[in-house]
Amino acid sequence: MRRQIIAGNWKMHMLTDEGRELAEALVGLGAEVPNVDVALCPPYTALTAVGAVLAGSKVRLGAQDVFWKEKGAYTGQVAPSMLVDIGVSVVIVGHSESRGRFGVPEPDMDDVVLAHFGDSDRTVNLKLKAARRAGLTVICCVGETLAEREAGDTDRVVTRQVEGALAGLDASTLDEVVLAYEPVWAIGTGKTCQTVEADRVCGVIRQAVGVLFGSDCAEAMRIQYGGSVKPANAAELLACPNIDGALVGGASLVAADFAAIVKAGPTAA
Repeated sequence: MRRQIIAGNWKMHMLTDEGRELAEALVGLGAEVPNVDVALCPPYTALTAVGAVLAGSKVRLGAQDVFWKEKGAYTGQVAPSMLVDIGVSVVIVGHSESRGRFGVPEPDMDDVVLAHFGDSDRTVNLKLKAARRAGLTVICCVGETLAEREAGDTDRVVTRQVEGALAGLDASTLDEVVLAYEPVWAIGTGKTCQTVEADRVCGVIRQAVGVLFGSDCAEAMRIQYGGSVKPANAAELLACPNIDGALVGGASLVAADFAAIVKAGPTAA
């Protein structure tokens, strides 16, 4: 059985003291549930404070994004080595929000504003490669919008994103790559992809990995589900054969909820 990984994506929430307090409530999870990998991904500004709480524990510190250059005139960007320097060991790349693909866009997010979030399959690939070179575990997100799902394009979209993200990589570098299926229409909307369908699409992702790198690599690949994961649906999702963990958004901001999700999986016992 693949080792499950549960990551909390705090997004643009938690000032330093708030993040420290939440981390203090969760730091014991690594010891309580030793058979599950647990990561907390606070905003950049809280990384050092949260990292200090997690130091020496089995809960890993994660970042929400990274740039693909190590240094240079890239104002506002953060290099992989900078993350490693402050104790980060996990990073998210290709999240739908960094691609400008929102389940519920704000009223002021017109096409011009959405271009600000301009990650593409190509930039996700560059970030993934750079993060792996730095030794970071990468959670790489893929997923379709509501319009793409209604058009019957779910499988094509996620397969294209997997192919784009993993282009030019060697199978030997994929042991620390986790793919996360996040149906964009289920992020921040309160909607959850039906369990059977979530598992099916994770299977499509696994099949795409198999075409690229072979069946052994596909079977070893860990695939998370992300999209309104809550204590009420976590056990059912995590019991699916193709789902090896969860990328948790809103529920990761509540210590009791996130702990319940971590403890819900079949490998947590």
